[in-house]
Amino acid sequence: MKFGYFDDKNREYVITSPQTPWPWINYLGNEDFFSLISNTAGGYSFYKDAKFRRLTRYRYNNVPMDSGGRYFYIKDEETIWSPGWKPCKTPLDSYECRHGMNYTSILGEKNGISVKALFFVPLKTWAEIQKLTITNNSEAVKKLKLFSFTEWCLWNAAADMENFQRNFSTGEVEIEGSVIYHKTEYKERRDHYAYYSVNAPIRGFDTDRETFFGLYNGFEEPQVVADGKPRNSVAHGWSPIASHCIELELQPGETKEFVFVLGYVENGSDEKWESKNIINKTKAKATIAKFDTAVKADAAFIELRAYWNNLLSIFNVTSGDEKLDRMVNIWNQYQCMITFCFSRSTSFFESGIGRGMGFRDSNQDLIGFVHQIPERARERIIDIASTQFPDGGCYHQYQPLTKRGNNDIGGGFNDDPMWLILGTISYIKESGDFTILDEMVPFDNDISLAKTLFDHLTVSFDHVVNNLGPHGLPLIGRADWNDCLNLNCFSNDPNESFQTTENKTEGTKAESVMIAGLLVVYGKDYIELCRKLGKTVEATRAQKEIDKMIGAVKQHGWDGEWFIRAYDYFGHKVGSNENEEGKIFIESNGLCTMAGIGLEEGLCKKALDSVKERLYCEHGIVLNNPAFTEYYIEYGEISSYPPGYKENAGVFCHNNPWIMIGETVIGRGDNAWEYYRKICPSYLEEVSDLHKTEPYVYAQMIAGKDAFRPGEAKNSWLTGTASWNFYAISQFILGIRPDYDGIRVDPCIPSAWKGFEITRKFRGATYNIRVVNTNHVSKGVVKVTIDGNIHNSNLLPVFETGTTHSVIVEMG
Repeated sequence: MKFGYFDDKNREYVITSPQTPWPWINYLGNEDFFSLISNTAGGYSFYKDAKFRRLTRYRYNNVPMDSGGRYFYIKDEETIWSPGWKPCKTPLDSYECRHGMNYTSILGEKNGISVKALFFVPLKTWAEIQKLTITNNSEAVKKLKLFSFTEWCLWNAAADMENFQRNFSTGEVEIEGSVIYHKTEYKERRDHYAYYSVNAPIRGFDTDRETFFGLYNGFEEPQVVADGKPRNSVAHGWSPIASHCIELELQPGETKEFVFVLGYVENGSDEKWESKNIINKTKAKATIAKFDTAVKADAAFIELRAYWNNLLSIFNVTSGDEKLDRMVNIWNQYQCMITFCFSRSTSFFESGIGRGMGFRDSNQDLIGFVHQIPERARERIIDIASTQFPDGGCYHQYQPLTKRGNNDIGGGFNDDPMWLILGTISYIKESGDFTILDEMVPFDNDISLAKTLFDHLTVSFDHVVNNLGPHGLPLIGRADWNDCLNLNCFSNDPNESFQTTENKTEGTKAESVMIAGLLVVYGKDYIELCRKLGKTVEATRAQKEIDKMIGAVKQHGWDGEWFIRAYDYFGHKVGSNENEEGKIFIESNGLCTMAGIGLEEGLCKKALDSVKERLYCEHGIVLNNPAFTEYYIEYGEISSYPPGYKENAGVFCHNNPWIMIGETVIGRGDNAWEYYRKICPSYLEEVSDLHKTEPYVYAQMIAGKDAFRPGEAKNSWLTGTASWNFYAISQFILGIRPDYDGIRVDPCIPSAWKGFEITRKFRGATYNIRVVNTNHVSKGVVKVTIDGNIHNSNLLPVFETGTTHSVIVEMG
């Protein structure tokens, strides 16, 4: 069952029913100021950090779901309704929500009145614009009352939900004209405030929540709206809000437009005040003035659209399959921007409080984003590396506002350091900028400990090879990529965190074959980089370590038909045919085949055949099989989940692309394509009622074959699935792969394909690439022509900036 449709021309998903199986959301903003918005206008806004700078309040896991947001109430005589259906839930005559690239438009119609609300964050602006267009489509004069509503959060989103003995006494506001200012704690320790304005005279306002709603009313029935009369309440403590009341009269066919601005300001300590206890509003007024007419708001919106037109022109495929094209050209790249901005911190599944920017996560997110804005990727790499320790270990997460490591989580996740090599090399291959390696980057944000970024890569590599277990395989630490495989935890206390508790570490034999594969994949890249830089001694040293690791994996990590997952604390195999449950895992088989370990001996083919036989199902590739049906204290959190969910045999979409890439290593394009389609959202749109999450973005997890409801997805948007699937489809299936000295074209596609076309902008030049597959092979390039001339390599050279070149690649 579908709840909308793709509008590819406008790069929008159009939702035609407000009652989607789960709130289907979008993100506004792409740099400092951000908002989450659902298809019924739920959600919230924040500046940089959803924990420490949350502007508006939102209640997760509420009843009913998705309550609270930026709401508009229309009072038309005795009828009260909202254009997004919620919160009033008054039946609408028509409804439509269009989620686009960093904007959302919601249109509701009732009794001859249409209200279109356009929400977006203009470029380089610390504010959300809400443009309302109200039209009288009836034949009668309409007298309406319009009420806006947003609820202020008291900045720290965690304290906002718990410290009520203080919170109920601190809220402060100012009102000046049609602008409501939120200034809680501004007079003491804060240098920032928020505001909510409208570009029209107002009949009145309210800033106290209980006055506006009535103490025992909900979002759907505000007393002020029912009465049709604002109370002009001024919040003193309790729960501050912002609501404007506008009275308007519309002739038949008449339209009126209003621009609301929800913004954020920071003032230096010497410019906080206009006069005693009166905040300095200069910056707020300047922003409001930039958007104080519909014409100005429209111009900013056009600029945002142009920005995304440019970003999405960098990589485009024409394949003849509209579902593939829309994901590669639009939605997958868009999701990669969102995951770059937020890592795993804030969505409708992540509260923005418990997690910051992940070291591992952010490095992986770069591989799907770096082609869009390499300069921002460069800055992110420096930020990530700055949270590393001198021995190569690192904080698992850092806070986006402070860019400092999160002490509550700490480190000890032993796969983390190697991902820095992936992120950095991906940036260099895209940009050609080797100077990043000479940047002096602190350890633990201590500039006195700074060394070059290349030194950071070296200690990342060494952190793995210096922490090996009895089989010569990497020690797992608290966990590896799978945060729920906690082989040193041994927890019987429900108050302990699986991921930060290590009850047994001394003498541990817990080793990870997944990290071994990771070391080989990106250790090879590190060696290639060293040779490119002329660091032959370091390349030789690293090669010896890689060779030893390959030997250790073949000797101790191979189970006969697949790669085992790990050794536990006691030195027993995990992910082996010797186990009763959890005999085979996806992670080690993905990374070891990506690394080509045992390729010549046929190990990769055997492992991938076992994955298809034992892990593959109609909804994707599950993480492990058989699912755990009891709690194994020596394994930790993974066995705490019910069978078929999350890390316990769910389809963990993040690592499905590792198998896709592994299949391309051995040349099986049909399998790689089959796996790609199985979890790609646009191919699942028809089963949206089962899938539940948005049909335009990837989810982290789809319930596996052992689950109560196989095929049901959770945790959409903020997942490494976005970057890894774009990486897999663009660089390994379509085979358009950036390299140090150009673009390498090496497709691995379904044999039935006749070919495809790619437009790729790379270092200032445009490559129009046509791949021809008249021989119906899956892999292999036999001829390349550039601008009509034979080119004796599948590595296309770097061309002069501003030039366009025609490339024909023949497979065979």
